[in-house]
Amino acid sequence: MTETGGRVGEGRVRTVRLPWDPKSVPQMRRALRADLEARSITEQVISESEMVVSELVANSIRHARPLPDGSVRVHWKVKGNQVEVEVTDGGGASTPQPLPRATWVSAGRGLRIVRSLAHEWGVNDGEGTRTVWAAMGGPSRRRV
Repeated sequence: MTETGGRVGEGRVRTVRLPWDPKSVPQMRRALRADLEARSITEQVISESEMVVSELVANSIRHARPLPDGSVRVHWKVKGNQVEVEVTDGGGASTPQPLPRATWVSAGRGLRIVRSLAHEWGVNDGEGTRTVWAAMGGPSRRRV
């Protein structure tokens, strides 16, 4: 995992690049939790952020392509008790969306979990990339 960090405006940001490997999911979850605990974010927002980043990274590895360097990028911003997480990969065949509710399925719950925990979430496509983002603890700062 490669890390960079910095300060943007009043909020703090952090970015990590993870190997394109399912073993990166728990590693990312631990790194995010440690960072948010150090910033004194409330336990509820930390738990929500931890679960959301796990789902987004797992979905990225399962359903999309890696970035050209073979990684997935996770970026998060903190302002007050709000956390906004972005997971960027090389995109996939379809746009991420929650699957309909079904009783006996073993997969397909990830984005429903994200939708239920995040204040809001969305998908942005770029030049050869796709970013799925989620805001916990309040509305996204993406609004104009």
